Amino acid sequence: MEQAVAAGTKPPLRRGTGGRPTREGAARRDVRIVEVAMQLFIERGFDATTIDAVAEAAGVSKPTLYARYRDKRALFEAVLEQRVREWLAPLSAAAEALALQAKPKDAEAVLDELSRTLLTRSQDLSAAALNRCIVAQALQFPDLARLAYEEGWLRGVRTIGRLLEVLAIQGQIVVEDPDIAADLFLNLVLGRSSKQALYGIAADPGAEERRRQAAVALFLRGHQPS
Repeated sequence: MEQAVAAGTKPPLRRGTGGRPTREGAARRDVRIVEVAMQLFIERGFDATTIDAVAEAAGVSKPTLYARYRDKRALFEAVLEQRVREWLAPLSAAAEALALQAKPKDAEAVLDELSRTLLTRSQDLSAAALNRCIVAQALQFPDLARLAYEEGWLRGVRTIGRLLEVLAIQGQIVVEDPDIAADLFLNLVLGRSSKQALYGIAADPGAEERRRQAAVALFLRGHQPS
């Protein structure tokens, strides 16, 4: 697998003076390392993935890898941070777009679209596999589990909380505590689907869609203006 990855179509790094890669080349190298490490962690798990395997698959030397990441745990943290950014990017974009709108947008439409995005991402196979790695290492590396929780779930709660706060300012909904409301919304939408994905159980698309619609409707009924 490593040879196949290393022999991919990525362009060679441009070298600066002294044989060092340019800043642009170094950035591409770092992205490449994280992508390869993510794939190996997903396929093999944390314990079976070695720094040597990542270096070989990414086409870099071990000294180069160790200069960037002090150990395997630091590399896994970088993978977590990358996945968190990918997960939160569309949520942050939705909150910012809503905040910039001159006219209020229907809360049901906003939360319907948001719930679809959340459900789609929660069912991503690679995300579920990475979550299994985190759960498997939670007792051995509790700081990694805490990082995943704080940078994943809690940041997602804060991001959605900001979106709900904008809807409340617009008069679309009523919320006393946006973060609590966001946490409840996430649990309503993702509760069962996230557990199925974690356990590797295939979801019934029809049942998931009915549950998603019911979750949005229940949340709105609990936060509608009087």
